[in-house]
Amino acid sequence: VLSRLGGAAWTKTKSKAKKAIREMAGELLRLYAMRKAHAGHAFGPDTPWMRELEGSFPFEETLDQAKAMGEVKEDMEGPAPMDRLICGDVGYGKTEVAVRAAFKAITDGKQVVMLVPTTILAEQHWNTFRERFADFPVKVEMLSRFRTAKEKTLVLGQLGAGQVDMVIGTHALLGKRVQVKDLGLLIVDEEQRFGVAHKERIKQMRAHVDVLTLTATPIPRTLNLSMLGVRDITLIQTPPAGRMAVATEIAEFDRELIQEALVREADRGGQSFFVHNRVASIHSMGTYVRKLCPQLRVGVAHGQMPERELERVMHEFVEGRLDVLVATMIIENGLDIPSVNTMIVNRSDAFGLSQLY
Repeated sequence: VLSRLGGAAWTKTKSKAKKAIREMAGELLRLYAMRKAHAGHAFGPDTPWMRELEGSFPFEETLDQAKAMGEVKEDMEGPAPMDRLICGDVGYGKTEVAVRAAFKAITDGKQVVMLVPTTILAEQHWNTFRERFADFPVKVEMLSRFRTAKEKTLVLGQLGAGQVDMVIGTHALLGKRVQVKDLGLLIVDEEQRFGVAHKERIKQMRAHVDVLTLTATPIPRTLNLSMLGVRDITLIQTPPAGRMAVATEIAEFDRELIQEALVREADRGGQSFFVHNRVASIHSMGTYVRKLCPQLRVGVAHGQMPERELERVMHEFVEGRLDVLVATMIIENGLDIPSVNTMIVNRSDAFGLSQLY
């Protein structure tokens, strides 16, 4: 709300903000002091199952991935609670590091909670972790708005009874009903997407457990804590084999250029994002793209869509049943779809660099 010139309202607003910042800083200091003062759970050395899991990784491990996993294992086997930030681009292997950390905790008898910012990302991780753990007696569940009330109640009961080894979920995991019998590892993906209230709840969960944070773009506070040495940081900068540098072209809105780019990508068996970050006109833009490329299958996705409709469209795109997804920046939340090699952004001035890349 705008304040009147010469009034005291703006001074009071600033004072409240300063007080809130001081309180938050104090809470952070208390949290990190508590974590340093109390011993955590020292996980045991790798088991034969861990070596079997690592051997089943379908890609060639990069040097940075190996270094990151070595540092995470060292932290987990140490007496102090781990607090490590893994920073790397989408597709650079952060998830595999999380997979192995979660498996290490589970084979040592502990439960794992993984927090993600969106339902789409939760489902993608759920499928990934279940696929990687398929050969082992590990139970992975998901909590998000895509699950029915009956399914949520069942998962919560099993989690509290220790019958679920790992649960992946959105903000639904931060509710008061969520009780974990023996939490050993907390994984937070894309921490910057959680609001202040959510982070308060996350802080309560992490007092004595090992914490692994994954991000492509760390928030200033997290990055600052890492640079100060309060939190450990690992950078994954080595691109996977065959990864090519991003080629960027800035041009005026041109129907022929758009048509050529989308059709060329579809002809080579790939998919495309068409980013239009305005919900009010996104369906009109979807219609425009369909008329421009009638031979392509085009879908529309944004965060204000009904849950089931959004789920359906994203599933169709991930499974390759759509050639083009006209979407808002809902797609920036860590989604890894290797078949997408072209992204057209309408009005790039409306985005920050971290969003675009």
